Amino acid sequence: MGLNFFCLNYKFSRFKAAFARNDFDTCVDLLSQLKVRLTKFPSLPPSFQQTPNAVEELKIARDIYEHAVVLSVKIEDQDAFERDFCQLKPYYMDTCGIIPPSPQEYPILGLNLLRLLVQNRIAEFHTELELLPVTALENPCIKHAVELEQSFMEGAYNRVLSARQAVPHETYVYFMDLLAKTVRDELAGCSEKGYDYMSIAEARQVLMFSSDKELHQYIAEEHPEWEIKDGSVFFQKAKETQPCKEIPSLQVINQTLSYARELERIV
Repeated sequence: MGLNFFCLNYKFSRFKAAFARNDFDTCVDLLSQLKVRLTKFPSLPPSFQQTPNAVEELKIARDIYEHAVVLSVKIEDQDAFERDFCQLKPYYMDTCGIIPPSPQEYPILGLNLLRLLVQNRIAEFHTELELLPVTALENPCIKHAVELEQSFMEGAYNRVLSARQAVPHETYVYFMDLLAKTVRDELAGCSEKGYDYMSIAEARQVLMFSSDKELHQYIAEEHPEWEIKDGSVFFQKAKETQPCKEIPSLQVINQTLSYARELERIV
């Protein structure tokens, strides 16, 4: 196999041991070293040279990047997730027939779809989805992400929040918590714009908290400008601090008249 492959395998074994004991600082350090060593193998993307040990090298490289993606979730680093997923993606898309499929492929592809949904990158979500074969939609991990996107677009936020209890893979919990926060922030923004105040019970129901304690904690951390008194939540201070946006009426009128003149010429 060669000295480079032996050293790579040895360091990867150390990485997996550190990963198993949740020593993520050591994992991050070893991952940097592993990525440097991977650059020494011409069989890997983007070259894909047909070397004698290409299959084994591709398999261990894919395994390393899969661990890197999961590690980024464990340390809650979305930028690292994006970088590592981009490095992993060619091993899923361009190695068909060279190495056998990975059992982690659909869980990680579904995890990436969930990340794009959390970041509200809906166009990229659908682009990634279109790259997958039709049969992928039957996989629980992909199906979970697709159903979440549909619920989110429909405004069925109760389904989005309840989906956290039925995640298809343990790594999904981090992004599901972020998605739940996104949903509640959206509901909170609509509430403070649409109402002057709500009762505690109504606010808890709208924001879908199971207890008053959770509601109070959310308000203290995310909306300290809201006032809680006499059993109600008041939004007046939040409205006062929001900048007032004037509608540029003169500009709108001029543009409308310009469009009308152009339409008149065409007709």
